[in-house]
Amino acid sequence: MTLHFHRRLLLGVTGGIAAYKAAELTRLLVKARIEVQVAMTEAACGFVTPATFQALSGRPVLTDLWDPRVPNRMAHIELSRQVDAILIAPASADFIAKIAHGMADDLLSTTVAARNCPLLVAPAMNREMWANPANQHNLGQLRADGVTIVGPDTGEQACGEMGEGRLVEPAQLLEAVLGLYPPQHLLGRKVVVTAGPTFEAIDPVRGITNSSSGKMGYAVAEAVRDAGAHVVLVTGPTALDPPSGCTVLPVKSAAEMLEAVHSAIEDAVMFFAVAAVADYTPQQTAEHKLKKSSHPLTLTLVPTVDILATVAGRASPPFCVGFAAESRDLETYAQSKRRSKGIAMIVGNLAQRALGSDDNDIVLFDEEGAHPLPTASKIVLARQLVEHAIRRAQLQGIL
Repeated sequence: MTLHFHRRLLLGVTGGIAAYKAAELTRLLVKARIEVQVAMTEAACGFVTPATFQALSGRPVLTDLWDPRVPNRMAHIELSRQVDAILIAPASADFIAKIAHGMADDLLSTTVAARNCPLLVAPAMNREMWANPANQHNLGQLRADGVTIVGPDTGEQACGEMGEGRLVEPAQLLEAVLGLYPPQHLLGRKVVVTAGPTFEAIDPVRGITNSSSGKMGYAVAEAVRDAGAHVVLVTGPTALDPPSGCTVLPVKSAAEMLEAVHSAIEDAVMFFAVAAVADYTPQQTAEHKLKKSSHPLTLTLVPTVDILATVAGRASPPFCVGFAAESRDLETYAQSKRRSKGIAMIVGNLAQRALGSDDNDIVLFDEEGAHPLPTASKIVLARQLVEHAIRRAQLQGIL
């Protein structure tokens, strides 16, 4: 059976006898449908071999800062950007000191220093090392820096002594990781998302399009995926890498997008119409390239089919979320569009601030009014709007 992963974790394993527990933790994480990328320090490899973690995670284990399998040979950047969180388990006193003081002299410490995601640290060491004032100072610095410390437990240690310093059990570590992720209210449900621009051909080399980058649509697809859904992403032409764990249907024109949505929408519980679909398309497409001349060129444009209204007009429609990119009078136009299409929710933004940018500020409109969200990255906004849409869908009895 093929597992579909919706969440991604970097598991860092450092030197210590408790490294054997990280193997069981890896098994539990994969069983919980979390994609695990293991990175090990040189000392960790002396306790458990990388082959063990590769077999359990189904992914190559990384130990080298200059690993040739990593794009651009920049493993510390690639690793920290491809995961939702980092867990160091076990975390030795030495590695805790490295993190606290910003040291970056191997793959794992450099990745932690370059992270832009939550970090959890699960200490494991002898009871005297745990109580060492320098170690406690380092742990205090990590807490002040926003790092989550998990454990340790108290009990019998590998050295034969009794006391605080044991790595917490794998099941407890799993719970700590699961606490980082949003509830999977869409687990096992199908959701269709459209993204990007469409391209309406004039001739074989020219066409009508817009400046949509597809970033917001792809972020929504990721947020829905992380909520547990089976995501079908219908995307126009973009320069983005498709989000992992989604079924991607690439299209070009508005007509192709309509056809792809029709093919995917059956049994979908939600539909996010994020794509900037062309409102008009050329009535005729020239078979060959049109040659430039000194005479004006007249194009006859005809309206495209409204994909969102078509889906919302089905006999048993999914919960539909529209998007309205306006240049002025945002609330007036967005609410008018929501009501005319017969949908419960629409996301509005000002096109001059949103198209192509990495950050955005949006307003969620529904029958209860406007719900503005402050400026943030598109993935943060996508998670917030998906949570809002799930709540509205639950109120309507769709979920």
